[in-house]
Amino acid sequence: MAINRNDPRSPSRQIADDLRTAIRDGEIKPGERLPSERDLVDRYGIAPQTARQAVAALKTEGLVDSRAGRGVFVRKPPAVVQVGSDRYARWRRDGGKGPLQLEAEERGLAWRQEILGLSTEPAADWVAKRLDVSPGIKVFVRRRRTWIDDSPIQLADSYYRLHDVWRSPIMEKDTGPGGAYARLEERGLRLKRFREEITIRMPTPEEATGLQLGPGIPIAELYRIAYTDERPLEVFRAIMSGDSHTFAYDFDLPE
Repeated sequence: MAINRNDPRSPSRQIADDLRTAIRDGEIKPGERLPSERDLVDRYGIAPQTARQAVAALKTEGLVDSRAGRGVFVRKPPAVVQVGSDRYARWRRDGGKGPLQLEAEERGLAWRQEILGLSTEPAADWVAKRLDVSPGIKVFVRRRRTWIDDSPIQLADSYYRLHDVWRSPIMEKDTGPGGAYARLEERGLRLKRFREEITIRMPTPEEATGLQLGPGIPIAELYRIAYTDERPLEVFRAIMSGDSHTFAYDFDLPE
């Protein structure tokens, strides 16, 4: 492809668009190396700086990443997990597995969860508001990271009122078959409904490190509040890699 000097796009943008099309059409496959800077200079008749700008644009979009001493490679698409309205159904817990584990295994994906912390701490304002407690009151927090096929895809924290989980397996690393929701219902705290709030944004440096995200990969920040008939029971906050999740909800039309 020759650079079109009449094109309103800059030369670097024309090259980035051309390479992106080659990636999307499968001419350059996931895991394959992009043409080197020298190859791009020769192919398009451009300066090295222009080639670097084109590749930088693809890095920003999250399509490619650099490997020290080896070059720039097309990113392999991660396994995609679907977050849907039926994932918290009781029948899914009957088999003794949590919703994310069950979905991963149904698709033949390797799943594991890493416990990052179990602690009692003062409720931050945003937690207190959603859990309907006074700010600063002690709550119990479970922090974990979920891996699918050896890639971290989710950082998740769950917050509970202390008296709801005191001396239960929820305060231990292994919550037992069916997870925390099964343990709560065994205590007579029957789940009735959920509310979810989702924000799409770019990650903080700490979130990018925790999920091993390359440049240009957004995250979905999900807040979920689980309720009994009377009150909030759990506040769940998850930071999820944006390229490995889809969200699909079925619901009846309100009257």
